[in-house]
Amino acid sequence: MNKRIYVLFISFYVLTVYVSAQSGTNSPYSMYGLGILSERSQGFNRGMAGISQGFREGTYVNPQNPASYSNVDSLTFIFDAAVALQNMNISENGVKNNAKNGNFEYVVASFRVLKNLGASFGIMPFTNVGYDFSRTGTTQNKDIYSTTYTGSGGLHQAYIGFGWRPFKPFSVGFNIGYLWGSQTKVVATSYSSGATPLNRYYTSDVNSYTLDLGMQYSFRVGKDDNIVLGATYSLGHELGNTAYMYDILNDSTQYSVKDAFSMPHIVSGGVAWHRPDKWSFGIDYTFYKFGSLAYPDVINTSANRIDYQKRDGLLMDRSKIAVGGEWIPGKYSRNFFERIHYRAGAYFATPYVKVYDASGKLIDGPKEYGVSVGLGIPIMNTYNNRSLLNVSGQWVYSGMSNLIKENYLRLTIGLTFNEKWFAKWKFE
Repeated sequence: MNKRIYVLFISFYVLTVYVSAQSGTNSPYSMYGLGILSERSQGFNRGMAGISQGFREGTYVNPQNPASYSNVDSLTFIFDAAVALQNMNISENGVKNNAKNGNFEYVVASFRVLKNLGASFGIMPFTNVGYDFSRTGTTQNKDIYSTTYTGSGGLHQAYIGFGWRPFKPFSVGFNIGYLWGSQTKVVATSYSSGATPLNRYYTSDVNSYTLDLGMQYSFRVGKDDNIVLGATYSLGHELGNTAYMYDILNDSTQYSVKDAFSMPHIVSGGVAWHRPDKWSFGIDYTFYKFGSLAYPDVINTSANRIDYQKRDGLLMDRSKIAVGGEWIPGKYSRNFFERIHYRAGAYFATPYVKVYDASGKLIDGPKEYGVSVGLGIPIMNTYNNRSLLNVSGQWVYSGMSNLIKENYLRLTIGLTFNEKWFAKWKFE
């Protein structure tokens, strides 16, 4: 047992270092705000569009609502990890491009501490920044210019959390986490006339905390079914970092903004209807309070000079609604295909950033919608028949008329190990 725990924590440390060096997107829209908000779902619900608020089965890890930890099986240690492959098609005004990437998605674990008290820890991405594209145009002096935009980085979250059930229908929980990461963005402009090129470098590092609170209330419906109501709140706060911009023309000028980034208040709520070992269906709604937050931007001062300052109106409140479900034809059937978990879901989300159009006007960013399907394939062996190979496929569209349109397919493959680490063996 001690060897298993030691190996697990060493693996967790190695994965933390590995995940920190990755970017899970190739989207030009990731140049705005904190980047593209990452999937925070796990293997069990990624094929169901990420619904989570009303799910509290004791056979998987659900960090999206920490109240669910209170229901983890007392004999097991659950370990869940996944990788993703993505194929993105990008188009704008008839010009098309393709980008592919893969990355490690997450690693999470959960176990029982005491009766009605469960714990979880893990690491997952929070935002992703990754893009490389260029635009050309002509100045008023008929000078042809080319501007290249590149960026990389993102934010990552490591957490530990506990869930407690003070009385049977009601559970509460919390996650406290460490948020870290960096962003590097470059804008480089060159001119056909040989005029001095203009380069701007943007850099920032984040080291802060996160706090998530959750609750769930479960009640029976009829003889076999139960309904779970769930809700979570994530604390919004300043991240305490400094953002820098270096303006390089004939010489280098440094600009800085203190307390540049902030976490938004995030509120989620949902309901799920379960028939144990048969089917589950749920719906979630999430609200991100980005609209009241200021964000650094380059501005023109009254003296016809530039400055780098925090500015209101660059971000906007975001809403996301998701529906999904799972069906198990026969969990204990001798037919292998009847033991598979079949999953499907769909979601719609409004943007949290504003973007600049071709004329330089600030407009609302792209809306996003997607559908997903998934399978939970049982892993059968002599010692364990509760672990699952989770495979999910997602199609997502994000785009705007007369601007960039993105269509991408994402394949996620994960393993949920549900091991009886704490069972006592009997010898006769």
